[in-house]
Amino acid sequence: MSTGTTRRQWLRTGASGAAGVAAGSLLPGIVQEVLATGPAGADAPPAGAAHDDPQQPGGMQLAQAGTAPGSSADGDAPDMRNFTGTVAHATHYGPFVGSVVHGRLRKVEPQPTDKRPTPMLTEGVLARTYDKTRVAGPMVRKSYLEGFRTGKTHAELRGREPFVQVSWDVALGLTARAILDTIEKYGNEGCFSSSYGGWSHAGIFRPNVLQGRFFNLLGGSSMTAGDYSAGAGQIIMPLVLGDLEVYSAQTCWEEVAKHTEVMVFVGCDPNKNNRIEYTVADHDMYPNWEAIKKAGVKCISINPQRTTTDEVMGSEWVPIIPNTDTALFLAMSHHLLTTNRWNRDFIEKYTVGFDRFRAYLEGRDADGTPAKTPEWASKITGIPAARIRQLAELFASKRTQIAGSWAIQRAHHGEMPYWAIVNFACLLGNIGLPGQGVGFSWHYGGGGTPQSGATPPTGLSQGRNTVKKICPASRISEMLDNPGKAFTYNGSRYTYPLVKLIYNAGNNFLSHQQDLNELIRALQKVDTVIVQDCWWTASARWADIVLPATTTLERNDISSGGTYNINKFYAMKQVIAPQGDALDDFEIFRRLADLCGVEIGFTEGKEPMDYVEAAYENSSAAKLMPFEAFWEKGEITLPTPAAANSWVRHGDFRADPAKHPLHTPSGRIEMYSATIEKMNLPDCPPMPKWQEPAEYLGNAKPGQLHVVSPHPFMRLHSQMANAEPLRRTYAVQGREPLLINTEDARKRGIRDGDLVELYNERGALVVGARVSDRIMPGVVSIYEGAWPQLDSKGRCNNGLVNFITSSRPASGLTQATTADTCLASLRKCRDADPGGSRAFEPPRIIRKTGLKIDEEVFGLDRAEALREKAIASMSPGEKIFYQRCTVCHGPRDPAQFTPRQWQGITQSMFPRAGLTPDEQKLVREFLMKNAKAE
Repeated sequence: MSTGTTRRQWLRTGASGAAGVAAGSLLPGIVQEVLATGPAGADAPPAGAAHDDPQQPGGMQLAQAGTAPGSSADGDAPDMRNFTGTVAHATHYGPFVGSVVHGRLRKVEPQPTDKRPTPMLTEGVLARTYDKTRVAGPMVRKSYLEGFRTGKTHAELRGREPFVQVSWDVALGLTARAILDTIEKYGNEGCFSSSYGGWSHAGIFRPNVLQGRFFNLLGGSSMTAGDYSAGAGQIIMPLVLGDLEVYSAQTCWEEVAKHTEVMVFVGCDPNKNNRIEYTVADHDMYPNWEAIKKAGVKCISINPQRTTTDEVMGSEWVPIIPNTDTALFLAMSHHLLTTNRWNRDFIEKYTVGFDRFRAYLEGRDADGTPAKTPEWASKITGIPAARIRQLAELFASKRTQIAGSWAIQRAHHGEMPYWAIVNFACLLGNIGLPGQGVGFSWHYGGGGTPQSGATPPTGLSQGRNTVKKICPASRISEMLDNPGKAFTYNGSRYTYPLVKLIYNAGNNFLSHQQDLNELIRALQKVDTVIVQDCWWTASARWADIVLPATTTLERNDISSGGTYNINKFYAMKQVIAPQGDALDDFEIFRRLADLCGVEIGFTEGKEPMDYVEAAYENSSAAKLMPFEAFWEKGEITLPTPAAANSWVRHGDFRADPAKHPLHTPSGRIEMYSATIEKMNLPDCPPMPKWQEPAEYLGNAKPGQLHVVSPHPFMRLHSQMANAEPLRRTYAVQGREPLLINTEDARKRGIRDGDLVELYNERGALVVGARVSDRIMPGVVSIYEGAWPQLDSKGRCNNGLVNFITSSRPASGLTQATTADTCLASLRKCRDADPGGSRAFEPPRIIRKTGLKIDEEVFGLDRAEALREKAIASMSPGEKIFYQRCTVCHGPRDPAQFTPRQWQGITQSMFPRAGLTPDEQKLVREFLMKNAKAE
């Protein structure tokens, strides 16, 4: 419990705002005070660069500028500016207790329940809270502010010119005007939400959900579909195995320790990726991996580079040319057939389509391709034919669990390796057996931990989005360049919306979209880009309006631990006052809703703490501990049923396929899909086939290397890049490290620690070389998620890999990202800009006081007519679906999936939503009625 305040005070405290206009005020005669500094009217350095004015707001200045939370319902909120004590909170990196002295966070100590705390928690959380990259107040790009009335806002200057700090009234007035202008001229589809995912923090007040809630009160907006994480896997697997798989629970680790003889990591690195979590990382699986190793399980790692998991587990490394996993598993399947090591009984009882697949393997199908022998695959994969045979025989003779990563499907034809792995496992006949089979989320969310079956705290509903226009997550550039263009997605045909406004809350789309130079050009066709974030991320730097949000440390929230175990709930109590002029996300959207006349619809008359308490009361924990006791203690651990310790993935299907059929068209595993065959997609065949990627070492030009970009070790994508203590542990000459093989470095005259330039026709990066034999020749590896800064030659001077990755889709089935299908050349960099990377310097901020904008300029009276269009009745099942159910990263349009796909998806969706049998029935009826036709 916190010291220096009472339980009652903590129970009702909620950060309702910071400096600026009072929460209830509107926009008559606006006057703002500007805190930022910078030469008025001066042009900024090249895109991404910033000046080094010593008066630039940041660091201690931000902490001193923090303001107290607004009054609580009890009227006794503590003054957070002067608070001294300890506070319980939780993050993607783990739960912790923060020590605060006179309003400033001094120390972060992990909660005892965190089995393996990382420096991201103990050092990173503190460092980034006060980093100079915090956005000090509402900002508007200089030309946008000067030209918003006339439309001459010079979009081509995004990322290159200064920002003007304004009051919240001005910033939100401009935001509301831009939204209403867009809806009035182009319809709601003209507003595009790039805020998918909700990865900005671990609590229930996720900005993407709050944004959806606000926009849907005005009639909705165009949305992303799918995600960058597993966009190909989440579409192909329901057609093959009847479930998303990529977000599904894995066989309990005890079953692996007892029964598994061989664990195969295919591009999979659970030791690294389980350091973070979509909710709160409890790191419970780490001791279990040690128990698996102690039990004598042999680990094989098929990967272009040796991973941290390989070091911990003592894996036997099998280097493979990137993007060729499909060929390997096809060849191993062929070897099982020719040596009569395949399981006929399993094939006959549990699968369909084997004969078609066998004909392809043996070179007897209409394609006329050769037999998929180990010799054939050896030329593609770089693995000797004898080694391929050896692996196939090992997996057939031992109880084998195959762990496929999300990384291998982030590739051209990324659907194929997942399918090839499943078909190979079918030939082994081990799917559904204790400790055996396949899994595609071992590396994520504590995959392998026993499931408590608990209902976690759930957040606010987004409501119905009446706009049916979508854009697959990785296709934003194509959408902006080609409004009205037809595309296919999951077997349906869509057309891209005409987008004129992008609203991006709690997401960094300009970091994770591929071919960023292409995206930056495409953004010039957009009238307004609004970014709501805590820091000067890539997306914020290329925005027109930047709305500074608090971190979760500056407000109250609630979360749970573990994607699958869900056996710990955490109070995310406010630790410090809001920094600078930041507002929490709920308050930002509340004020926008107020301006647009929908505040009651947005808040329902409730305060944030009301939603926190309701989330707890609707969770499984409420039966064990009253909310006040939970909030005082800060944490609760729920029991896990004993049966969860022996749970086996696909075990029910294996035991009785008639009683527990898969949610595929046939009810069985589809080794060949008639459904996909009917789609007639030229780049996605109806069974796993080898299709040459557009870029890989098999078609590379002389000297080109294959670039892979795995998840970082000390970051969550781009989060924590601005935590300087962490950056010092991996940066090379202040830039991102590039792992390169010793022989490749020798050929290019590169030594460890040198600056190098990685480049192709799409862009170029300046990074630091790390020379090692932990990566195979011909391949280089650079972590995704770096912060950008363009140098005088247009190169990313800090190594954001997506300046060189390709924006081509995986296929017409999934439209997924192909970030790991990338060739580039490498040379020693001899012309780097002096001064090193400036990616973590804030952009130039102009001092300008006395700005006034009349309310009439914003035209807010238009909102009422637009709201009328959004009013529609909902059925009970529809209401429950939009309020409580999430699919992967958020609610979806039911028409995006078929009835069978929804039946598979709801297996994991319903338990996480905590629906009763009656509620499940209502939602199922709604989904079946509105699903896409088979």
